[in-house]
Amino acid sequence: MGISVNGVDITDASIQLEHQAQPEKTLDEVVKEVILRAVLLQEAQKLGIEGQDDDEVIGNLLERQVKVPQADAASCLQWYEQHPTTFVQGELMTASHILFQVSETVPLELLRDKAESILADILQNPALFEQCARQYSNCPSGQVGGSLGQFSRGEMVPEFDKVVFALQAGEISPRLLETRFGLHILRCEHKLLGKRLDFAMVQNKIAQYLHEAATRQGMNHYLQQKVRAAKIEGFDLIGADSVLMQ
Repeated sequence: MGISVNGVDITDASIQLEHQAQPEKTLDEVVKEVILRAVLLQEAQKLGIEGQDDDEVIGNLLERQVKVPQADAASCLQWYEQHPTTFVQGELMTASHILFQVSETVPLELLRDKAESILADILQNPALFEQCARQYSNCPSGQVGGSLGQFSRGEMVPEFDKVVFALQAGEISPRLLETRFGLHILRCEHKLLGKRLDFAMVQNKIAQYLHEAATRQGMNHYLQQKVRAAKIEGFDLIGADSVLMQ
């Protein structure tokens, strides 16, 4: 493919070998990874950093070059206060939904128009919910009026949780929810508020989370610097210098 990093060629054979090891990735994604690894390995060689294999060399390089301080108590407390629904135990929801599932024969936009029309009817007359669930829902729950039973936060996909747990008992979400399953009309039936764990009980977990997030950010920043400083020929890496550390 005629690719080089700082004058060192990257062979087609090395790219093919990496692609065989990661067949789920596209060729472009594999090429980007090979180039990024080459940049890091060259930097490690320049600094005299060694390891048992390339992965260990890169790990040792990043550990040495990317220094992230531990999150202090004030930062942890700020995060705790800004995320009031996190670390809540015992929160339960009973909800119902009407699912409009995307299929090869029914495109998303056509499905959305139908779902929006039904949602408007239900908001106008909430008593229609169960009837519409039985008539239109593509979920087995439609046979019981759309009831999903009782569940706790985290049992559903995140976008579903976010919307349904924000509803009050008896409330129907005024907007359609889109998930990988399709489009949903949501109704909260009953809601049991949980108890939030005290800050002292979760401070260490928050500190670990913040440290890991800052480390990923620091690694991305370091990698971007090295990519910009490298002379890369034969492949356009613009916009790709943040993918390795995600």
